[in-house]
Amino acid sequence: MSHIALYRAWRPQTFRDMVGQQHIIQTLQNAIREGRISHAYLFSGPRGTGKTSAAKIMAKAVNCEHGPATEPCNECAACRGITAGSIMDVVEIDAASNRGIDEIRDIRDHVRYAPSEVRYKIYIIDEVHMLTTEAFNALLKTLEEPPGQVIFMLATTEPHKLPATIVSRCQRFDFRPVSLEEQTERLARICREEGIEAEADALAYISRLSEGGMRDAISLLEQVAAFGGERITLRDAVDVTGGIAADQFAKLAEAVRDRDVAALLPPVENLMQAGKSADKCMENLIYYFRDLLVLKLAPEAGSTERVVDAGAFRAMADSFSSERLFRMIDILNGYQNEMRFASQPQTLFEVALMKICTLPETQGQTAASPPEGNDRTSAASADIVRLERKVEALERRLESLMQQGPAAAAVQGASREPAAGADKGASRGSARSFGQRGGFGGALSGAGRSAVKLEPFLAAAGSRETAQVRAKWNEVLQRVKDAKITVHAWLVDGEPVSSSGDAVLVAFKSAMHRETTEKPANRELIERVLLESLGQPTKLCTVMLKEWQAAMDRAPASGGEPLQLQPEEETGDAPGAKPPWVEEAYRLFGEDMVELKED
Repeated sequence: MSHIALYRAWRPQTFRDMVGQQHIIQTLQNAIREGRISHAYLFSGPRGTGKTSAAKIMAKAVNCEHGPATEPCNECAACRGITAGSIMDVVEIDAASNRGIDEIRDIRDHVRYAPSEVRYKIYIIDEVHMLTTEAFNALLKTLEEPPGQVIFMLATTEPHKLPATIVSRCQRFDFRPVSLEEQTERLARICREEGIEAEADALAYISRLSEGGMRDAISLLEQVAAFGGERITLRDAVDVTGGIAADQFAKLAEAVRDRDVAALLPPVENLMQAGKSADKCMENLIYYFRDLLVLKLAPEAGSTERVVDAGAFRAMADSFSSERLFRMIDILNGYQNEMRFASQPQTLFEVALMKICTLPETQGQTAASPPEGNDRTSAASADIVRLERKVEALERRLESLMQQGPAAAAVQGASREPAAGADKGASRGSARSFGQRGGFGGALSGAGRSAVKLEPFLAAAGSRETAQVRAKWNEVLQRVKDAKITVHAWLVDGEPVSSSGDAVLVAFKSAMHRETTEKPANRELIERVLLESLGQPTKLCTVMLKEWQAAMDRAPASGGEPLQLQPEEETGDAPGAKPPWVEEAYRLFGEDMVELKED
């Protein structure tokens, strides 16, 4: 037989031919045997699992001249006519292209007439979720008062889109994805009867690609058979379907395991030269490391369905620690999200691989770690890791201070000076120190503090310079979007509230959006766009919107004195020092509850 019509030749014609839906088949056969045929059925499930085939087999079973029978004979005129599509009483409708109310009204007009050729009039509506709301309403009327000789069979891959009133009037059957073993067995049977020699690994690979759809599996087998002729190999199946062989991922995993960046890049280049997309490679690599993790944490559960060589895969899993696998998957997942908007996805893929290749171990011992007798060495390594973390945290903090300008560094130093003294003002000075959650707030809010003084921005809130920035803000947002859409997604939450000198203050509604915008890379991009749009170097300052509004409300009550979020500490001997009882009031009630008035 020619392989061109392989799927059509193996399409199920009886319930016995169906794969993986035994619970549904048994229920339908019992209903036919006992004469309890419903007026409406709903078949839902993934594509290629047999929904439409089951509906046609059901139509033949109830209309068979030797029945109703649990299995159609496929020999009588009714069965042959339904198979060929020549019986006018069995109507199959594609709701994706016939989704309007007129088509459903046509059905409603015809259901009142008795069937002319067979026992039951059958309406099979495929992809029924595509019907319009009006069409559903028209169908609902028919389902509420169905004629006795009419059966509706609805099939859909998205049952959640159906109105509850439709679902409640049908007997619902959920088709499950066909298991890997059942698919492989059926493909092997097809190959034997068609005279095709196929490797077991090739059939298993085809079954995995179909993701539980028997129709997809047979179509892929037909495609590979057309390429390989009378023999199907794993290499042929991988090449024809555009997949990536497991051994290629094994080379990448070996390079990551050995922390060998030089050995990492050639396999990536080979994948790209073979026409593989970077995002698909990333997706499959995440699956690969996920399978390693499953095999490592749950070895008794058996290997996953994607594993072909279980021995080599287990050896690879043993060479990684669970902690490292968790961190690698997290990193790869983050880069995968970035690749959706990247203009150079291959570069991001290579950077992600180099990132996980140079990832340090943080806890415990791996297969490459020293033996348990070297406790002193392990403890020293743990101390080094902790010190490296502290150094990284200090570097990030220093970079943040440098991005915020010299004013931030000055206030940071001022906030730390009172820590050397043991006076009562030290507690208030430390409460105003930089780095607490919430950023801006200062004397305006007890929840957070900022290293940026607000009084210049309050004074310039209504200035011409602020109006000019507001007028060009849409241009700024568009330029940021063109440069990097992810940064635009965070910045669009803010609005410019003031411009003073060489700085623009942006107020945010969401703290998460503000924190992400403040990241050094994002800040650098935004300030570069501000330079292009405004024509002069401009720094980006941020504040929470509610705190800015509170500052605006309190500004008139301050008696014209400058409002700042981190006033420098004053000693009791300095001119203008606050009396001790004022300091005690601040300590007991907080600065928000105390208002100091001059006599």
